[in-house]
Amino acid sequence: MSFVSHVECTVCGHRHDAKHTLTVCETCGQMLAVRYDLERVNGAVTKDALRARPPGMYRFRELTPLADGEEPVTLGEGGTPLLPLPRLAAHLGLRYVWGKDEGQNPTGSFKARGLGMAITRARTLGARGFVIPSAGNAGGAAAVYAAACGLPCAVIVPRGTPPAAIAEAAIAGAAVFTIEGSIATAGRVVARVAPELGWFDLSTLKEPYRLEGKKTMGLELAEQLGWTLPDVLLYPTGGGTGLVGIPKGFDELGQMGWVTGRTRFVAVQADGCAPVVTAFHAGAETTAAWENPTTHAAGLRVPSPFAGRQMLRILRESGGDAIAVSERAIVEAQHRLAQLEGIWTSPEGAALVAALTVMKDRGDVTADARIVIMLTGAGIKYAPPEMPTPIDLRGSDEEIRAHVRRALGA
Repeated sequence: MSFVSHVECTVCGHRHDAKHTLTVCETCGQMLAVRYDLERVNGAVTKDALRARPPGMYRFRELTPLADGEEPVTLGEGGTPLLPLPRLAAHLGLRYVWGKDEGQNPTGSFKARGLGMAITRARTLGARGFVIPSAGNAGGAAAVYAAACGLPCAVIVPRGTPPAAIAEAAIAGAAVFTIEGSIATAGRVVARVAPELGWFDLSTLKEPYRLEGKKTMGLELAEQLGWTLPDVLLYPTGGGTGLVGIPKGFDELGQMGWVTGRTRFVAVQADGCAPVVTAFHAGAETTAAWENPTTHAAGLRVPSPFAGRQMLRILRESGGDAIAVSERAIVEAQHRLAQLEGIWTSPEGAALVAALTVMKDRGDVTADARIVIMLTGAGIKYAPPEMPTPIDLRGSDEEIRAHVRRALGA
């Protein structure tokens, strides 16, 4: 059964018919959100029943917007591990740090959740094709899920987007275009082209269902932590769908009486593109466009996030924070996490390690705080800005062995 009660605007509250294809609020143009009959959800599923279900994000079907009998377009997304990070925690003088490893999703990033859900609902509601602006991983995920349901897809990315993301979209059959500028530039092209083609615009938070896919990260986290919420959650913030979605999931579980605790949310951005951080510390109501965004963490290179006011509200209402870190700090943190915990995360995920270091140094987290960092993608999808140089072995067998021993300090 579908447990959706309605879809409403997050700003003006205007209600929309969930049976129609939806983009943004028809009254004020702001972001839409799906609302559920949580009393009915509570009567339809229990924690015990949930435990018996197979892994994956659709095990939380009652808290998704799927219609009665609707089969999702799925490649097995969700069900990613929550990994204890004891060596990183000890390095920082902390006791409890976990990483939610979204790099283990089918497309190598958390984008699989949102795009799988958005494409599922758009297909059901009659979409004939998809157009998406992307900084990298979203375009690849859109192309893959469009291919899985047999619909065409076009992806527009800024020049300088990680080659693996472009290849992923192209191999899945999408038409991939590169453009000078940022994801905001690509978004303006998509906004004009999508209606001319009669295809659906999958831009971040300009339809309500991508949010519901990202929300499942929060549902899984709560269950993995024994239905208690983390004290602090750090999130790499570009478009911010997860930063809006995870609190939404926590709030829904809270209204159902399933969870305890309260979470402080921390938005993390790069020094070269920090519209949320700047607006947060300036006390602004929403974000202003960031000029000339620069960072090698492609997912953070979003100069004009559509949900700026919603993210700022979440940060302030949770008693959270917003932190910008340098390119050097991101690279060093990526190496540190790999060397301490064996996890090669994306630069966006590494930015969280850098930000957590800042928070600990400033005394913004206590040693016994329960902290989650959202490792949103796999590092293998990015070319490192500084490629480690291997040691070249030459000479006779004995010379080679001697060289290895010297290099290893033996």
